[in-house]
Amino acid sequence: MTNYSSDFLKILVERGFVHQCTDINVLDTKLATETVTAYIGFDCTADSLHVGSLLPIMMLKWLQKCGHKPIVLMGGGTTKVGDPSGKDESRKILSDEDILKNMEGIKKIFDKYLAFGESSTDAIMLNNDEWLSNLGYISFLRDIGPHFSINRMLTFESVKMRLDREQTLSFLEFNYMILQAYDFMELSRRHNCTLQMGGSDQWGNIVNGTDLARRVDGKLLFGLTSPLMTTSSGAKMGKTANGAVWLNKDRLSSYDYWQFWRNTEDADVGKFLRLFTELPISEIERLEKLKDREINEAKKILADEATKLCHGESAAIEARETARKTFEEGKAGGSLPTFDVQKDKLEAGISLIDLLILAKLCKSKGESRRMMKQGGIRLNDEQIKDEAYSVTLENITDNGTIKLSSGKKRHALIKTV
Repeated sequence: MTNYSSDFLKILVERGFVHQCTDINVLDTKLATETVTAYIGFDCTADSLHVGSLLPIMMLKWLQKCGHKPIVLMGGGTTKVGDPSGKDESRKILSDEDILKNMEGIKKIFDKYLAFGESSTDAIMLNNDEWLSNLGYISFLRDIGPHFSINRMLTFESVKMRLDREQTLSFLEFNYMILQAYDFMELSRRHNCTLQMGGSDQWGNIVNGTDLARRVDGKLLFGLTSPLMTTSSGAKMGKTANGAVWLNKDRLSSYDYWQFWRNTEDADVGKFLRLFTELPISEIERLEKLKDREINEAKKILADEATKLCHGESAAIEARETARKTFEEGKAGGSLPTFDVQKDKLEAGISLIDLLILAKLCKSKGESRRMMKQGGIRLNDEQIKDEAYSVTLENITDNGTIKLSSGKKRHALIKTV
């Protein structure tokens, strides 16, 4: 491994964050001798980011911890276009109102990971709609368009993938990489930002930005990407049978978030501890050597540390205690996902199949029936195989709830209102 002089690159390389980098030795010297401003962009396609965005968020966190200045760039403008990177089809065009609503939801996440303020290393949050919405398109094409080669743009992975699969790539989306390149140049001009970071699928967009600034402003800018995150079994990071693992608590409970990390594959524990926690490398090396049942303790520490960063220490402690009660004592822990049902409906009786869907333990009636046949459905820890089972007030336990379970790891509580 190359020895770097800057703390930031030492940490990123050691922990496995670095996939590609432009002029890495020059960047290393700059990081070791100056306060560097760097940015990552986040488009506003939903009202929360998911675990797939954690890698870039952690890169910004380490950047700030090493004495540099992070910029969180909200893609209020670029979301109107849609990034084709890693997508087989065009994204749905969102209204301005939807984009602003999504942006408000996303902003809440960053306060957990970064310190915002006015000092030289405090993070700032910007919206690229501030400059992109004011561009006169003809003037923009005349001034910026000549610096982009269509031949070269067609070689980038985000474009090639669509063309190879014969999926439509609209002219609107084709403009995305030009706009992202312009963002980098604009941030360089406005905030002396010299480094853009992102996932490996952003490499083409980032390199276009460094090239544009060199050609137009004669500036040397840098790009750094992280590897594509997959689990050891080849699954995409952050995707589960129940959909995305959201970072906002109102989209996914702290308990479910903790459980996601607790269910990490054995082979991924060391990698995820390096990337998604701030534990010292020496401690991670000790934990990843654990074998058999002992590796579960390392997974709990991973879940604790990741949940602590995203939802706070008290939420991590509560989630761990809920898991302990649920799995080790067979009790219903207090922070299990809870769903309200009208008391009069329970008086009349509700189909267990319908309750499983309400509690998001099964996606459909067909899945509920399959799980029942396989013995995977439990009501207050009692196995239920009767598809016609009706849940009533009599099923409420002494703690005032009904516990539902689908498989060994998914649980929810029903309470009356």
